[in-house]
Amino acid sequence: MKTAAIIGAGLAIVGAGAARAAVEEPKYQVTGHVGAVEIRHYGPRLAAEASSGGTEEQARNAGFRKVAGYIFGGNVAKRSIAMTAPVAQAASQKIAMTAPVAQAAGAGGTWTVQFVMPAQYTRETLPAPTDPAVRIVDLPAQDYAVLRFSGSTSAKAVAAKTLALKAALAQPGAGWRATGAPVAWFYDPPWTLPGFRRNEVAVPVARN
Repeated sequence: MKTAAIIGAGLAIVGAGAARAAVEEPKYQVTGHVGAVEIRHYGPRLAAEASSGGTEEQARNAGFRKVAGYIFGGNVAKRSIAMTAPVAQAASQKIAMTAPVAQAAGAGGTWTVQFVMPAQYTRETLPAPTDPAVRIVDLPAQDYAVLRFSGSTSAKAVAAKTLALKAALAQPGAGWRATGAPVAWFYDPPWTLPGFRRNEVAVPVARN
């Protein structure tokens, strides 16, 4: 039984790594650090997004299904679009349109899930969605302060890491200030063991 558990854990690790390696991630440059917090610069990109109501988890699932439908053929070209990571969920009233995958507290219970499109696409070449609930948005270049963590993706876990991120930026001499709402980014499929997940909380920043 112990051997089987070890093998199962090993397969889960390999599976998570393979799934993550199989998808494109937005390119960024690391421009600095504030303790464990990484400062990254992301260039402009395109994203598909959809909004849903309910709790964070309910909205994440509903929004994911809508945008996944778009990339799996729910578009005027009826063709699949490669999935990218991370996937973003954020409060629609506060969503940072420069986030690749984000989650934040939603005023009025409305949340937005967002997939960054593969870099090969432009506005002209990206097929339009057939579902009116799915929108294509332009994400401008943006600096982010990012804190990486593994484990649970629950609202409680995200909130705790967000507090840690804010505390790091509030330190004297940190050199950066938040310019928007915090978001959370999720990189792995739901079957990934919590200890091997790549999760991040991030906030758009500017130099002090």
